[in-house]
Amino acid sequence: MRHLAVGAALIAAFTAISQAQLVPSPPVFVSDTAPPAIDRGVRDLDPPRDPQGDAAPALADDEPFLRGSVIVKFRPGTTPEAQRALLAQVDGQAPRAPSYADFDLVAIDRGADPEAIARRLAAEPDVAYAQARYRVFPRFRPNDPEYPRQWNYPAIDMERAWDINPGAAPSVTVAVIDSGVAFRAGIVRYTARPFRFVSNGVPGPMFRALGAIDVPFAAAPDLGGADRFVAPRDFIWDTTTPLDLDGHGTHVAGTIGQSTNNGVGAAGMAFNVRIMPVKVIASLWDQIFGSPQMGTDDVVARGIRYAVDNGARVLNLSIGRSGSPAPAVREAIVYAVSHGAFVAVAGGNDFESGNDVERLAEFAPDVDGMVAVGAVGRDRRRAYYSNTGAYIELAAPGGSSRAGGTQGEILQQTLDFDLVETYTRGPAAYQAPRFDAFTYQFLQGTSMAAPHVAGFAALLIQQGITSPAAIEAVMKRYATDLGAPGRDNEYGYGLINPRASLRGLGLAK
Repeated sequence: MRHLAVGAALIAAFTAISQAQLVPSPPVFVSDTAPPAIDRGVRDLDPPRDPQGDAAPALADDEPFLRGSVIVKFRPGTTPEAQRALLAQVDGQAPRAPSYADFDLVAIDRGADPEAIARRLAAEPDVAYAQARYRVFPRFRPNDPEYPRQWNYPAIDMERAWDINPGAAPSVTVAVIDSGVAFRAGIVRYTARPFRFVSNGVPGPMFRALGAIDVPFAAAPDLGGADRFVAPRDFIWDTTTPLDLDGHGTHVAGTIGQSTNNGVGAAGMAFNVRIMPVKVIASLWDQIFGSPQMGTDDVVARGIRYAVDNGARVLNLSIGRSGSPAPAVREAIVYAVSHGAFVAVAGGNDFESGNDVERLAEFAPDVDGMVAVGAVGRDRRRAYYSNTGAYIELAAPGGSSRAGGTQGEILQQTLDFDLVETYTRGPAAYQAPRFDAFTYQFLQGTSMAAPHVAGFAALLIQQGITSPAAIEAVMKRYATDLGAPGRDNEYGYGLINPRASLRGLGLAK
């Protein structure tokens, strides 16, 4: 996961105080055209971004879940009457089944503890599982001129892998389940509400409401044209235009499928694949603009099912959370692999802050075709932030500012954070953002490691290894062993080795 440019003092909480003062309006495309994208070159961030922070501020009360509703899955055969009787015990409302979901959302009193309600419901024989709606956060030789800065590809012998398989094929679709992707241009009208940050329970100064503003967007120049993108979907705003108001998803998409050997910018792992942007994370700007969803387990689960049902063969989840287990997401991932989709998940960035279990990755050893990915730096040692544990199955380059400074991180094109994160200037200088300017940014995190595995999976699919379980088996068999001999809790089965895997399949070139 990468840490947004929201400073550490701002990360603790965000209060959208205007809910009773200003009714948010849904975003409206006022124009399908915009000025050409602005390329602002390579940005070396100083100091390097800390990958351990959440990508969006928490709620004002610092709670990791949303109040007012819980996720419930009833067992088959439970009658509506039985459901109503059970929910009446916790003052729950009639269940509502969202699209692309195999569970219900049940409204409860906002003053009730959703964790306690979920535990009580989960103990009932008619309930398969119940959980609070936990918030989920992002986890951080071609002729492309910035390729020499991309140490991550030589670290996994990618150049010789490209000699064997030059970038997969458009027949393979990879879903980027994230904050959206900069995939289209336009002018979008939003309503920006007043807000304040809360740090350690102390509210900061008020940021004024900007009201109705027209915001420019552009497609990332180095991701290719519009035909690269298929079946886009936004589960935060419930639209088909999953615009990236953060930059995380665009950076991740670049590692998977950045246009390569085109004399422009940087390179991507599987540069011929199609990309399916699926937005399940609400950025800070989404929240300021009044997004109806925040990015919770149920939203992620729906995004996973949508991607599979619309043809994605590989799913990348550079997102995660701690807290209680995530049965809704687990069930959705099991659905994905059972329907032929391979899943790569970020392994977590919390090693130095307690090494909390990454709840969206912890069940990877139990699901063939799902891989939890740890991060290494350019020295091929575990990155200082990368979680360890029995669920880490493979390692990939995620970058480490402690092994080469900023340039020891992962370089890709994404939004220009200076023009996006204007709230870091303070209430007086804060202004409307722009999403039409791009730079090549160095970021670090298991968010940056997972898309290497997703891109690698796309290469294997084109070579005929189509079963998710078989893809995982090939990756593990030919991984470069690091750390203690054999599988270990730091690197899993080792660092991915695409060339060795392709050679092992009899495709040496």
